[in-house]
Amino acid sequence: MNYLVDRKTNYYWNNFMSPVFNVNVSVGQGSVLSPILSALYLLPFIYILEKHLKNLKISISVISFVDNGLFISQSKSFDILNSRLYYGYNILTNLLEKFGLVVKHSKTEIFHFNRSHGTFNPPPLDLSPLGGNILQPNNTWKYLGFIFNRKLTFHQHVDFYANKSILTIKCMKIISNSNHGINPFQKHLLYRSYVLPIALYGFQLWLYKRALMAYHLKALGKVQRRAAIWILGAFKMSPSFGIKAIAGLIPINLHLQKLGGRSQLHTCKLPPSHLIQSLIDLQLNSDSGLDVVALDSLTNRQ
Repeated sequence: MNYLVDRKTNYYWNNFMSPVFNVNVSVGQGSVLSPILSALYLLPFIYILEKHLKNLKISISVISFVDNGLFISQSKSFDILNSRLYYGYNILTNLLEKFGLVVKHSKTEIFHFNRSHGTFNPPPLDLSPLGGNILQPNNTWKYLGFIFNRKLTFHQHVDFYANKSILTIKCMKIISNSNHGINPFQKHLLYRSYVLPIALYGFQLWLYKRALMAYHLKALGKVQRRAAIWILGAFKMSPSFGIKAIAGLIPINLHLQKLGGRSQLHTCKLPPSHLIQSLIDLQLNSDSGLDVVALDSLTNRQ
């Protein structure tokens, strides 16, 4: 339910400022109009921000998802990284203020990716002179439902959604204990429809060629075994391969291969001008005219 709130505001246009008047209309969260209006409002801001960063030769890429934004920079020196992020954050806050927007400093985070095997202790980023906080780098980073670690192994991501799936299976036992209950066929359908999409959320992040899959398949195999026991009402010491076969559950690695193939087919059906098409490897793309593009292509405009 959306509520209309009476508010007093005024509008700015260049040097013109309107008088204060009441506003009693709004666009509620979840409205189909909300992302369109957000994009129309934020695109000029992002364009100006990138132009400022380019003119000042600050090597930062900007990605925005409505009210969530990312500053991305690469360097072998933490001092260089922190200086880039500091000056970029300063430009960001000043521009947002001119656009009538504010940054929630309490939600600002910093995260470093690093594959070194030695001691990794990145310094904090002090944004207090800009009104922000002293940001301590996190060991894991959750963004838009995806959980990243510094080496991009995605162990924490798989563990989180595997545990969430097992909890969902435990909650579904309440349905089985109702007056009429549900039969194994209905349990199988519930598992395929509700539990598997949770367990395999974001599998495209870690399912790629030559990826180390042992840890992920072991965690997802536990989910599949719990589901098979629940579907059949079998004993906990029952052999895994047998109860999975009787329950009609294909091995999780084969299921992942099927979903991965369908995901690639879906991508191939996108129009040639789509942004994702420009990021696909030439070997997977039927259009030989597309090149492999770096991360900067997400923000560059022709």
